[in-house]
Amino acid sequence: MIHSLFLINNGGDLFLEKHWKSVISRSVCDYFFEAREKAVEPDNVPPVIRTPHHYLINIYREKIFFVSVIQTEVPPLFVIEFLHRVAETFQDYFGECSETTIKDNVVIVYELLEEMLDNGFPLATESNILKELIRPPTILRSVVNTITGSSNVGETLPTGQLSTIPWRRAGVKYTNNEAYFDVVEEIDAILDKSGTTVFAEIQGVVDACVKLSGMPDLTLSFMNPRLLDDVSFHPCVRYKRWESERVISFIPPDGNFQLMSYHISAQNLVAIPVYVKQNISFFETGSSGRLDITVGPKQTMGKTVECLVVTVHMPKVVLSANLNATQGTYNYDPVTKILVWDIGKLNPQKFPNLKGSLSLQSGAPKPEENPSLNIDLKIQQLAISGLKVNRLDMYGEKYKPFKGVKYVTKAGKFQVRT
Repeated sequence: MIHSLFLINNGGDLFLEKHWKSVISRSVCDYFFEAREKAVEPDNVPPVIRTPHHYLINIYREKIFFVSVIQTEVPPLFVIEFLHRVAETFQDYFGECSETTIKDNVVIVYELLEEMLDNGFPLATESNILKELIRPPTILRSVVNTITGSSNVGETLPTGQLSTIPWRRAGVKYTNNEAYFDVVEEIDAILDKSGTTVFAEIQGVVDACVKLSGMPDLTLSFMNPRLLDDVSFHPCVRYKRWESERVISFIPPDGNFQLMSYHISAQNLVAIPVYVKQNISFFETGSSGRLDITVGPKQTMGKTVECLVVTVHMPKVVLSANLNATQGTYNYDPVTKILVWDIGKLNPQKFPNLKGSLSLQSGAPKPEENPSLNIDLKIQQLAISGLKVNRLDMYGEKYKPFKGVKYVTKAGKFQVRT
């Protein structure tokens, strides 16, 4: 199964390694570095890289590459899912999954990796079980451990490990009982020069934060469950109930977890929230070019588009940009050749515009093709697919919990061709 795990930052520095079976040399990562150089964006690195003696399976999370080394053929999605679980565990324990946090808590990181994988095979990956095995770090606990010489490792076997519901520990008690659900959708889209949709799909997740006493049995229903035909659930969900009634019935884990993820690929169901009018041209003579970009709202269901950023990877011959933005700020990096226009909140009355001239390297041939535009955005209180939670019912406990649902739409890989 998994022989080794390497953590590599954006700069290509290998800052942590863990071996379960035999020690594999760091030189195996050279194949990964080659693939990283060929990929323009970190997200474009192939998830599976074949080498003469190993397979390198990797994911990119929070500006860190999690690279696992496999010696025998295994289902790649199995390994990818485990790597995501490792990243989520770090996030849960330390509040964020960053290089600094991992280095600051390196002892706990190694203890967690030791428990999560046994001889290369996944063992304890549920958050509540891990928290009983290895207590999360706190300032008080760190001080006590330093004085007494004790560790964060628990002395008893977790109660959930022996139960039929391993994702939930027994005897949970809260003063305030509450359940929050976040419906987060990402739009992946490609628009052509005229604004026509070439490709569009939605990747969605329902994240939950459930802090309920006892052993509650929850049922979550949607107003339009027919939208969901390609779904993946947390192990706590009773799948047969979903198949027959299209409701999600489950005994929730304690704390934060991802209840489900879904994929909507029917283009008629994917609303494009913004339109982009653009004109980028390079002249045959004069070593110059023109840029003109206008962004406006399209299908936003009356909601405001926030955190709007347009990124353009310019050709290598572009030396500088002399532009004027009617809203927001722009920055052109002459080294990386990346133009970033940070618009912020989109004003529906006055559409932001960026235009001006581009200076090209003298004597260099005109670029063969125009660069594409990458769009980043966020819309609060809107699921762009139209998915809505109908109600949440609780059985098995007598108290009334506080319930809340939040919707967020983000841009995933959103590209406009010029």
